[in-house]
Amino acid sequence: MSALAPILQGFFTDRLHRQRQASPHTVAAYRDSLRLLIVYAARTLGKQPVDLEITDLDAALIVAFLTHLEAERGNSVSTRNARLAAVRSLFRYAALHAPEDAAVIQRVLAIPPKRGDRAIADYLSAAETDALLAAPDRGTWLGRRDHTLLTLAVQTGLRVSELTGLHVHDLHLGPGAHVRCHGKGRKNRITPLTRPTIAVLRTWLSELAGQPDDVLFPTRRDEPLSRDAVERLVTKHAASCPSLTGRNITPHSLRHSCAMALLHAGVDTNVIALWLGHEQTDTTTIYLHADLTLKEKALNSLPQPGTPAGRYRPPDAVLAFLDNL
Repeated sequence: MSALAPILQGFFTDRLHRQRQASPHTVAAYRDSLRLLIVYAARTLGKQPVDLEITDLDAALIVAFLTHLEAERGNSVSTRNARLAAVRSLFRYAALHAPEDAAVIQRVLAIPPKRGDRAIADYLSAAETDALLAAPDRGTWLGRRDHTLLTLAVQTGLRVSELTGLHVHDLHLGPGAHVRCHGKGRKNRITPLTRPTIAVLRTWLSELAGQPDDVLFPTRRDEPLSRDAVERLVTKHAASCPSLTGRNITPHSLRHSCAMALLHAGVDTNVIALWLGHEQTDTTTIYLHADLTLKEKALNSLPQPGTPAGRYRPPDAVLAFLDNL
């Protein structure tokens, strides 16, 4: 067995599990990225994965692997950078356990992430949101489940993993109604619920008649919905809306729609960041870039070309006194 195999095993059992207490989603993401790398290296070098050495995974091979991800697997720049982040995390761990390979490890760690274009957040207008929520056939059990899930997703902006991880006991529909979720970064947060959403949830809970520990949105087999299942149901219902024809509506589009609705309502971006569970408030600025209404207001506040500059006139003292009362 090569030196890489025990380091790879220790990375998952010692670094991720014991030291960092990484979530199952993080472990799965790192596992998938490193598995792709190991398979690519074994095929390229003509070795069995168990025989690969750290020195086999040099900077040239890692760069070729990243190029392979984009050119042959069709990965986006952000996905490519996420794969690189997993590789660099492994090599930082390897630097402590294989100092003799420090030169190779440092060259891999020096590979920079690739810069890419930032797409404008795609979101639904109020009318489009209403059309999507009306799409499920509420004459069926699945339609009522999907309608409830979509309603909760649009109003709260929960991520897919947060939605599928909800249980009945995570809902509080009394005074101060809210939903509690365990989100990204191992953070717990609560999100308030509106009266229409509360009404929909109460109807669903009465039909579900589940125990507190039961899944809130189960399959027919009483199992949690998978990420792919949620993506399929969103795509299916969006396809039945004429106003959404040609649009790629994903579960994340519903999260964006929630953020834009809050922004249009005048909610501060810091509050929106807390609402969505963003680690940094800078992430929320993408909604400012996507909001054409705010840009139009800024444009309208500018003097039009050819307009003579106005002269400042102080407010009338009597009116100013009355206005300040």
